[in-house]
Amino acid sequence: MPAVTESVLTPQLLARCRERAPGYDRENRFFQEDFDELKAAGYLRMALPHEFGGLGMNVAEVGRETRTLAMYAPATALALNMHHYWVGDAADLWRGGDKSLQWVLDEAAAGEVFAAGHAEHGNDIPGLLSTTKAEKVDGGYTFTGRKSFGSLTPVWTRLGLHGMDASDPAAPKIVHGFLPRDAKGYTIKDTWDVLGMRATRSDDTVLEGAFVPDRYIARIVAPGAAGVDHFVAGFLTWALVGFANIYYGLSMRVREVLVEQLKTKTSIALTRPMIYHPEVQHGMAEITMDIEAMGPHIEAVAGDWVAGRVGPDWFVKVFSMKHKVVEAAFRVADRALDLSGGFGMFKKSELERLFRDARAGKFHPSNPLLTHEIVGKISLGINPDEQPRWG
Repeated sequence: MPAVTESVLTPQLLARCRERAPGYDRENRFFQEDFDELKAAGYLRMALPHEFGGLGMNVAEVGRETRTLAMYAPATALALNMHHYWVGDAADLWRGGDKSLQWVLDEAAAGEVFAAGHAEHGNDIPGLLSTTKAEKVDGGYTFTGRKSFGSLTPVWTRLGLHGMDASDPAAPKIVHGFLPRDAKGYTIKDTWDVLGMRATRSDDTVLEGAFVPDRYIARIVAPGAAGVDHFVAGFLTWALVGFANIYYGLSMRVREVLVEQLKTKTSIALTRPMIYHPEVQHGMAEITMDIEAMGPHIEAVAGDWVAGRVGPDWFVKVFSMKHKVVEAAFRVADRALDLSGGFGMFKKSELERLFRDARAGKFHPSNPLLTHEIVGKISLGINPDEQPRWG
């Protein structure tokens, strides 16, 4: 397959994604048509190196394409970000001389679809700790637990997951692996009926001794921040840069929709449209200033990763970036509803859907509680794995 060297997001493809987005949301239906079109166009091969028939894009470049798609179909962009962060992480390792995950690139080139299985009830540190049990058996590991927010549930063929191997209580380990779709010992539960990002169909996956062969075990590391190697830092970075770009793109679309509404919105007290109202101008200025801060922040952090400018404060940078962008995106959507008036409350308003999608950003890892804990501890010189002591 020849390498693709430019964006596959044509105006026609994007327009069709935007046209379908309200229906997916309303019916709580997976974006199957978007998925089929985007996969056929090569969108799932963005992070795949040229040597494997991909577009060869790095995290900053994939982020910009993700941002563009999010302006048209944010839920579609969010779900596909899960695939990109596994492939992108494997590509970064491969380019750096670590061939241990070359099989991910080979399989992605062959059309396999990678998804994420990190979220767990009662675990607010996904990826670094786990409530799922990992047990070593002949030829691999079995995993027992329950994973939530499994984006791409209808179509994934490799589920990236992790579990805790506590067979040695003095030295527990986090086991990262990829569950093949045809494996035994797991059940998908239809649980996805939520506030926003509904088209992702992020159902639960119940693991009951699900077997992952050794060839699909990616890493075995220490729990917590102590186990953060380039693989773990990589998928977290790709995920968070992708999340931030999605909510940046969503914010730009909110502004587009709002401006078009305000150009024709009138008031009995005014002789001209509402865009001439001083408080509308004030609110729009606040929206624009929030949006203007998003792009440079994302680009700076993504650029640092691409250039290898990664130090001991990396989590401060990447966690802060995602948090600040998502918080700003929700402010943008909230202000937009204020300025749009009562029409924004109606389901037929695109702003209503975008507002709900914007709120979902705060649920994605890392959530505000964990972000403040991690950033605060590192800023104070405290080991992120250190537990608080009271009394």
